[in-house]
Amino acid sequence: MTVVDARNVEVQDLGHNFFVTKDHLGQSRGKTVTELLLELNSEVAGEYVQKDPAEIIANSPEFFDQFTLVIATQLDGESVQRLADVCWEAELPLVVVRVHGLIGYSRIVVPEHTVIESHPEQIVDLRFDCPFETLRQFADSFDLESLDSHSYGHVPYIVILLKCVEHWKGLHGGALPSNGTERSDFKDLIRSTQRPDLLENQNFEEALSAAYRAWTPTTIPASINAIINDDRASKLSSKTPNFWFIAKAVQEFVANEGQGYLPLPGNVPDMHADSDSYIKLQTIFRAKAREDAATVSRRVQALLATVGEPSDRVPQDEIDRFCKNAGYLKVIRYRSLKEEYHPSSAKSKEIGNWLESDPADNIGWYIMLRVYEDCYARNKLYPGLSSEHLENDAAALRKAYENFMTERGLNASLVPDEHIEEFTRAGGSELHVLAALQGGLVAQEVIKLLTRQYVPLDNTVIFNGMKSIASVYSL
Repeated sequence: MTVVDARNVEVQDLGHNFFVTKDHLGQSRGKTVTELLLELNSEVAGEYVQKDPAEIIANSPEFFDQFTLVIATQLDGESVQRLADVCWEAELPLVVVRVHGLIGYSRIVVPEHTVIESHPEQIVDLRFDCPFETLRQFADSFDLESLDSHSYGHVPYIVILLKCVEHWKGLHGGALPSNGTERSDFKDLIRSTQRPDLLENQNFEEALSAAYRAWTPTTIPASINAIINDDRASKLSSKTPNFWFIAKAVQEFVANEGQGYLPLPGNVPDMHADSDSYIKLQTIFRAKAREDAATVSRRVQALLATVGEPSDRVPQDEIDRFCKNAGYLKVIRYRSLKEEYHPSSAKSKEIGNWLESDPADNIGWYIMLRVYEDCYARNKLYPGLSSEHLENDAAALRKAYENFMTERGLNASLVPDEHIEEFTRAGGSELHVLAALQGGLVAQEVIKLLTRQYVPLDNTVIFNGMKSIASVYSL
């Protein structure tokens, strides 16, 4: 962790930075904040750089090459845009954070973010409609008619459904239940296999609850198809991230060994069954998952060889995680700040629709944040800093707001006057409570970005402290 700050602690810092106190007045703000931050976690190493971030951004952009992620706060709009361009070119994630009175803002800027472990509620792929050979053999090994009542009551529901699907498909030309009537009949088929003298029927209740999985065809979601057939997976080079090598390998697996299906995750849900049957079921699914992952791994190695990369560049555990989560991958392609800010590429139509549908929506506060920075860019002074000039500052802010809306073809009457008054009154102040809340929100997104787990927000979050509501916009 590196904190870049050229300023010393001033009186106004005491009002919006709870890491500094009166005892720190006149001391290096970067040094003070760094030392106090490190006290929060002894496992973290950190340092500070006593330089103006704006100067580094303008004159030494290579400074940022050493980092894996950059967080920008308390920077003027021009410096933020320059930094965003530097990070964008280097494909370095940037998170911009601001607090203005009771309004919080955060924006993620990075060309592309890939997620292997998106952490869905559950990963279930049981292949009822297309069982692989070892699973089919396992189901066939159960002679239900010869089992005693105790054993019958402990047959895994997966076996019950596999047998019912096979029976149904035999009667319907290989088709699965496809409408309400057929699905009801399929459940009746499950019930018909239940013995009247059965003391325990929990496994049949589980089969009925999971019946929808049996009639749902095993397919590859459109979003996953788009990922494994993405141009980045087709145009590999030595600089291509591992994610796309594995994606291409999975695409080849699907077209060949997978016979149209993704690698098996290998998960088996909890169920009512005897221990021996359940352990065998787990072993079968895990063995198949390992087999599929090994096949994908060989294809990854072959792809690496085509671009002159070592065969062990992509760790096996990364391939295993990719295969396990292949049905739940995420790729987010963010818009740059340059695209967002330029009138010709800004999402002005969407902003106008949001304003018209709900003038009290948080998008109005986003506009005010942009206008506030425009005021600073023109006058090199933020409106509202001096109580003696509030009326003049409010007039200047209103003029900047009208210009902003006119440039984008938006109706200036859609944002309430109270927004301008509030921004002038706040005068760029940062409140402890809002700063803490924004810190928590951004920390969560930073962890997602660094670990590539869970799905980060796309791309702008506005928090309204007056109403305690947050809105996410793709701008």
